[in-house]
Amino acid sequence: MNVHHLELFYYVAKYEGITAAVRKMPYGIQQPAVSGQLLQLEKSLGVKLFNRRPFSLTNAGDQLYDHVYPFFSRLADVEENLKGGESKHLRIAASAAVLRHHLPELLADLRKEVPGLRLTLKDVEPSDVHHCLTNQQADLAVSVINARPGDGLHEVELLHLPLMLLLPEDHSAESLDDLLEEGDPEVKIPLVGLPKHEAISQLFQRGVDGRELTWPVAVEVDSLDAVQHFVRCGFGAGVALRIPDMVMPEGVKSIDLDGFPPLVMGVVYQGSLKPIATRFLEAAVDRAQALVKSK
Repeated sequence: MNVHHLELFYYVAKYEGITAAVRKMPYGIQQPAVSGQLLQLEKSLGVKLFNRRPFSLTNAGDQLYDHVYPFFSRLADVEENLKGGESKHLRIAASAAVLRHHLPELLADLRKEVPGLRLTLKDVEPSDVHHCLTNQQADLAVSVINARPGDGLHEVELLHLPLMLLLPEDHSAESLDDLLEEGDPEVKIPLVGLPKHEAISQLFQRGVDGRELTWPVAVEVDSLDAVQHFVRCGFGAGVALRIPDMVMPEGVKSIDLDGFPPLVMGVVYQGSLKPIATRFLEAAVDRAQALVKSK
């Protein structure tokens, strides 16, 4: 039994005739084609389904219509529900820190604009963003921006975040130079930092190399929150990011790392964005610009 033939029969039975059905079906098809395919349906079933003039369903036609009506009558509603649900579904990939500290307020505002907004938030490392997007696991990612995204990925810069150095609040140093001893390229104060593969660590190392210094990590931790905690506890100096509106924790002070490359954060996506993702991108850009102006 051909499903398309059943669909044609449904419309003919619903609108009580081939001519009326052809005018009202949601897609174009010629009347002779409908007549021919319904004859094939009757032949395959071995029964007559309706009388042509005047139009009326036979007993077999009534039975078949009762079977196909529940399915075909609901197709339009199913399509609308699916499209409507997906149009309000936003999938975002980002690091745990971004998800926890920087997205909730932005998404709360978006939810006010879009009632029924459904969110899927995926915790990914920057190194996994490419795989996540190219495998359609997220609509977009908020992540570190790379120079060459590739594979049809697009990048929109949001913020340039300078690196900074954290020190215990009572430390006497006011600049990086205060931590250096003349003629000695090795920095003596222990360094608290993230693993080498992290973008912050790589940028910091570029800045250290540019000044021809030696400063290996003495205490490796897995988050910027942990960096702050260990600095406050007196383990040494820590590498961190100067984020707009950031409140320095008690017991810690910061000094600028002039000349060190900044961390560039942005939105990464593949192909074209659906409307809800475009609205999120616009809101993210607006928020980033507002943060920059407030500094």
